[in-house]
Amino acid sequence: MSDKLTEIMAHKRIEIRDRVRPVREEELSRFAAGDTGRLSRALRDSEEIAVIAEIKRRSPSAGDISAGLDAVEQARHYINGEADGLSILTDEKYFGGSLRDLWDVTDFLRDRGRPTPCLRKDFMVDPIQVLEAAEAGASAILLIVRALSIDELKRLREAADLAGLDSLYEIHSEEELETALSLDPRIVGVNNRDLSRFVTDLALSEALIPQIPDDIVTVSESGIFTGEDAGRAREAGADAILVGEGLVRAEDPAALIREFKEA
Repeated sequence: MSDKLTEIMAHKRIEIRDRVRPVREEELSRFAAGDTGRLSRALRDSEEIAVIAEIKRRSPSAGDISAGLDAVEQARHYINGEADGLSILTDEKYFGGSLRDLWDVTDFLRDRGRPTPCLRKDFMVDPIQVLEAAEAGASAILLIVRALSIDELKRLREAADLAGLDSLYEIHSEEELETALSLDPRIVGVNNRDLSRFVTDLALSEALIPQIPDDIVTVSESGIFTGEDAGRAREAGADAILVGEGLVRAEDPAALIREFKEA
């Protein structure tokens, strides 16, 4: 694991320490019947390359991107562009997000009658975070393979399954792909950004996505800013792209989403 990711994961374990408690099966399973838009289904059903549009204010690699970003207003732009899913950063220290952002966005989508699935993008380490995601209306959680043990990955996946949430397994190497595939994933995301050096290269998606079985939804993450980039991801076999910085900085996020889809 990279030094920065090690730092982030260590901080996350301390941050949630006071919230951690045993999570009962029935606490999670009560959300399963309310599933209205699983992420895997939405991405698979898209005729074009699907777009997961991300809401974030800053990142360790880019610094401040849009410190004053209003999560609901950004979500409105994404919905106008027909995004297939939304990714909401809920980490505060490193990304400027909050669980409140997720609540606000899912409330907005519900009020609009839009079942667009939302991914809780955070550094998941304990089932209490899965319960929080379900309570806030998420349809999926992120599992960073290099940051978690096999036992932790299984425990978090089990909690997500009970709550009717998808798990997006994020990988950055063949070894991590092998680990993810051993866990029977529905969605695998290739992070094109090397978290040890913060270098981004779409060639990683081009190398790894063809190795993923066709029945698994594939997502190319990071380093996508133009229709040409989206086209490269699609040519590599990606079912979807996850875009954050490019959309947050865009003057017209809805138009950029449409450009991605036309690639």
